[in-house]
Amino acid sequence: MRIAFLMAPEGVEQVELTEPWKAVKDAGHTPRLVSTTAGRIQAFDHLDKADTFQVDQTVDEAAAEEYDALLLPGGVANPDALRLDDDAVRLVKDFCESGKLVAAICHAPWTLIEADVVRDRTLTSWPSLETDLRNAGAHWVDEEVVVDEGTYTLVTSRKPDDLKAFNDAVVVQLGG
Repeated sequence: MRIAFLMAPEGVEQVELTEPWKAVKDAGHTPRLVSTTAGRIQAFDHLDKADTFQVDQTVDEAAAEEYDALLLPGGVANPDALRLDDDAVRLVKDFCESGKLVAAICHAPWTLIEADVVRDRTLTSWPSLETDLRNAGAHWVDEEVVVDEGTYTLVTSRKPDDLKAFNDAVVVQLGG
């Protein structure tokens, strides 16, 4: 399976990219880094610059049909930038409308809110997004990982400490 990891050119929390990437790859799937610009993205370790990663495809060239699932890493700046990019929001919405697996951790549900795909869904996130998610019509819970199987399967987690449970849930949903 091909898994799109969508992120902005900078601001992704590195561990929320690298650990799910490794889990997906170790399960025999093909992760691909999709971003709003070509080149390399700058990851962060909280507020400090970390490593850079090569972009495989730009979001304006990407289509949900090319992939089996979408993974949205967090970091505060990453989803904040993505929700301002029309092509990124369109791609997220297309994944959800096509019924494919979507997984989001930490602040990543901000992009889901912008795509208007959380109404009547149960999910978790970084605690500061609770009000935003409730205002968007979602049912927010404070749990390590939530799998909501509706018109599309949504896997969410709160923070880097939840990555093991998040990764395990994603791999299970991918059939691995």
